[in-house]
Amino acid sequence: MKILHNTTVITPSGHALRTLHNHSLVFDDCRVLALGPATDFQPRVAAGEFDEAIAGERHLVIPGLVNTHHHLYQSLTRCLPAAQNERLFDWLLNLYERWRHLDYEAVNIAAKVSIAELLLHGCTTTSDHFYMFPRGGDVKMEAVLDAAEQLGIRLHLCRGAMTLGQSRGGLPPDDCCENDQDVLADCQRVLDAYHDTSDYALRRIDLAPCSPFNCTRELLRDTAALARERDGVLLHTHLAETLDEQRYCLERYGCRPVRLLADLDFLGPDVYLAHCIHLNDDEIGLLAKTNTGVSHNPTSNLRLGSGIAPIRELLAAGVRVGLGVDGSSSNDGGNLLGEARQALLAARTPAAMPKSTEGRVPCPSPLKAGAGMPGAMPKSAGGGRGHASDDAGQLFPVADAFKLATVGGAACLNRPVLGHLNPGAAADFAMFRVDDIALAGAIAQDPIAALILCAAPRADRVYVAGREVIHDGRITAFDESELANQMNELVAARFRGD
Repeated sequence: MKILHNTTVITPSGHALRTLHNHSLVFDDCRVLALGPATDFQPRVAAGEFDEAIAGERHLVIPGLVNTHHHLYQSLTRCLPAAQNERLFDWLLNLYERWRHLDYEAVNIAAKVSIAELLLHGCTTTSDHFYMFPRGGDVKMEAVLDAAEQLGIRLHLCRGAMTLGQSRGGLPPDDCCENDQDVLADCQRVLDAYHDTSDYALRRIDLAPCSPFNCTRELLRDTAALARERDGVLLHTHLAETLDEQRYCLERYGCRPVRLLADLDFLGPDVYLAHCIHLNDDEIGLLAKTNTGVSHNPTSNLRLGSGIAPIRELLAAGVRVGLGVDGSSSNDGGNLLGEARQALLAARTPAAMPKSTEGRVPCPSPLKAGAGMPGAMPKSAGGGRGHASDDAGQLFPVADAFKLATVGGAACLNRPVLGHLNPGAAADFAMFRVDDIALAGAIAQDPIAALILCAAPRADRVYVAGREVIHDGRITAFDESELANQMNELVAARFRGD
């Protein structure tokens, strides 16, 4: 049993977001055991009752952040010149040419780099949508699982797939695609070997056909059926990311992307969808009615010129919304606090402000504190933008951006023990120094706003399941410089764009 003693704790709790000064956090190798005023624990600390007492006076402590969408292997091709100024479809066509040469080693090293970057900025849980299995290669899901285990992050590993190649009307080259039956068989294999349904699991397997323009309808349908045969298996895919995707679905399937998934029974409380930018009112209402989650990825969406997701309308309708950094080839970084800031700024642009509707009931804060925790989810309005939303003049609140990265992400992944630090929560937290120059002055004004509005610094210490994985701003599993040099050498030899 350990104690983080006499510190400042920020945590969602019920319908409040609390900043608790001079508090202590008691935890073990699994969960938070107690949270209360430091004075209540001082006699026990003085008596040496704890296995470890961590001095917290110079720290600000937050729940481990929850990242709901990533492609860890894509750090191999971040900042690739040929993909820097392209929209999604052309961006993908350029990148497929590099990704078709993936092997186990490259995926493993890239995953380590991406996971290290997440941990260094306070993210303790990530979803990884891994869908690239070139024909004839040795790439396996274990390349990512091994990296996650070594670094200590909590992982939702999505067994993705592409099965609709260019010869059949899809976007990717045929040699980057698998066939449906092989995909389903490997889904069964990794579920049997690695899926952990326990509340505090460090590893879960989700099933995730890549998107409507590179997967067959049959794979989407059959994957949904397979997932629902198992306990606690979530479904994930990209959806409504670009107008090109919308046109593709209309021409090929005669319907918009959301309707396609609805027809294939790929919506529901066990589903979370990445992007969801191009939605109409009826589609927002359908996501709310089916309790389908959404992973918001603002940096990737802005970098690729895809648009800005209507998260204010989604939240007002009662949709579960989390935050994702997306792959390192479309974000070029893995800082989830930075992503929260980007979400805040994107939601405040005129293009993203809700349209004023006569008779609409104003809602000054679209995301209730504690969303995703038991009993705290807002009820669905069932009608999308036309029923309940923010007042058009109200800017997206700082506190709500923080919640997207914590309880919002936990709600998307159906993990109520994540995203907060109340007793019973997973022992996942990040510690930031109050004397970090990046936060100087801001900490004295508002600790929550300091983390969201300022340039987010590295965390000083990070714990996952009670285990320290970041110490003094450095990863504990590897020599950070050696890992970076290894990655640079690999990219220069095999994945550089020249």
